[in-house]
Amino acid sequence: MTPQAILSHYDQGTLWPDERTVPADLPAAYQLALQLRALREARGEHVVGYKIGFTNRTIWERYQVFAPIWGPVWNTTVSQCDGHGSIDLAGTSLPRLEPELVFGLARTPPEQPTVAQVFDCIGWIAAGFEVVQSHCTDWRFTAAETIADGALHARLLVGRQRPVRELAANAGELDTLLAAAQLALFHQGVCMDGGSGASVLDSPLQALKHFIHEFQRLPQTAQLMPGDVVTTGTWTDAWAVQAGESWQLKFDIGIGALTVEFR
Repeated sequence: MTPQAILSHYDQGTLWPDERTVPADLPAAYQLALQLRALREARGEHVVGYKIGFTNRTIWERYQVFAPIWGPVWNTTVSQCDGHGSIDLAGTSLPRLEPELVFGLARTPPEQPTVAQVFDCIGWIAAGFEVVQSHCTDWRFTAAETIADGALHARLLVGRQRPVRELAANAGELDTLLAAAQLALFHQGVCMDGGSGASVLDSPLQALKHFIHEFQRLPQTAQLMPGDVVTTGTWTDAWAVQAGESWQLKFDIGIGALTVEFR
């Protein structure tokens, strides 16, 4: 499929044809994703950060993707709130909800940073809901197809931002805190699922470090910038959602709850 065809399916919220040609290897898929990015930037959208997908090892077998992937998030897809927000599902394809932890970067990371250097680049942490989508029938895809499909990103709602140094004084403290953290996911007030930070590549801080290393290795990528948001992957399975529903996540660490209403 061409970048133009992929963008057309994205805009219309329609499924890709079952017979399609997408790069089979990950480097080629990331190059295709860069072409798609250029098309979106040419029409006025701009990247405000990145999402990391498939960091939760507990869902690898289900989706048959066995390593993390990543892609950009956009000024047209990201919104912020103070703990209670809404997301419009219009134009999405087979949307599902993922409760996540989001970092805000305060500075550009150095080359291949240590976890301590990654910590020094973080400005804030927040609860987040990412709506992921698939343009492949029944969520059946290859890892390369997820990359070409915008890393499955549709929307991102970011909650109240907590300065990172209010939670931890250094990388070791933050890594330990996030690895032990627990999350509960509620639908219409009923607890539906739960997850642990340790499932996210051992902790979301480790997931962020992994992403930065992989991002810097890919030719032609732009630098990570101060102000970029990075959402680090779901703590639970991805749950199908539809307009009219209300979902809430609660962490057991001091970053607050987040509620989303779908319309």
